[in-house]
Amino acid sequence: MTSRAILEHELADIGARADAAIDLAEAALVLAALDRPEAGLHPYRQHLAAIADSMRLAAILPGLTASGQTGLKARCRVLADVMTGEYAYRGDRVSYDDLRNADLMRVIERRQGLPVALAILYIHAARSQGWVIEGVNFPGHFVIRLYHDGCAAILDPFEGGAVLEIGDLRQRLKSVIGDKAELQPSHYAAIGNRDILLRLVNNIKVRLIQDGDLARAAEMVARMLLVAPAQAPLWRESGLIQSRLGNLLAARAAFLRFLEISDNENQRHQVARLLQELTQRLQ
Repeated sequence: MTSRAILEHELADIGARADAAIDLAEAALVLAALDRPEAGLHPYRQHLAAIADSMRLAAILPGLTASGQTGLKARCRVLADVMTGEYAYRGDRVSYDDLRNADLMRVIERRQGLPVALAILYIHAARSQGWVIEGVNFPGHFVIRLYHDGCAAILDPFEGGAVLEIGDLRQRLKSVIGDKAELQPSHYAAIGNRDILLRLVNNIKVRLIQDGDLARAAEMVARMLLVAPAQAPLWRESGLIQSRLGNLLAARAAFLRFLEISDNENQRHQVARLLQELTQRLQ
């Protein structure tokens, strides 16, 4: 069992690290453990180690060291075989909006989750072998990109690690944005470790707001701020939610921090006005 204070300290330590130094799966486990500190992280860390062991055993198969597309296809196949075949991870189509789908501890227990949660496990598996892999901030549906010998493939963990071709991505984009949408370089942009964690927790936060649970949503924003304390928009969001909850001192502190670090002039003017109103209410 780990206390919430220790877990929050670990997240603050993660928040102070350079993006490349963040252990993505470990950080996601710590975030999840805040809801169940009594459960302990040991069995989940063991599972991550087991995935790495399975990848290491699979990596002796022929073809992985081949050059170009041949080697890349072999790595894609091994990744899908381990994650979908051996460990039976899959996307949750039946209860997509279930909050457990963005909680890595629950995802490991249930072997299903949201695209971003499954992607974290796929990234962990690939990086355990020193493979180069990253998240891709594709609109509406998180995917990953695996590199090998100058070649790259985009994979969908929600679909069992399926390789996505240009036509697949174009069709998905149109289904999200509209028939007139066309692929742009921004749709292929890589997303860093910290932003992957934020996207994971944001899924929970959005659903809590939709359900009217602002108190829990405020907790999610607080977790996001531990991981990304320099993200000015999160301080603004924290202030807005705390203000709606009637936590005026907390809202004031969040707005003041936003004004210290934000360079968005329009939002700075808005927050300054809100801060003035808060100050008057506190008098």
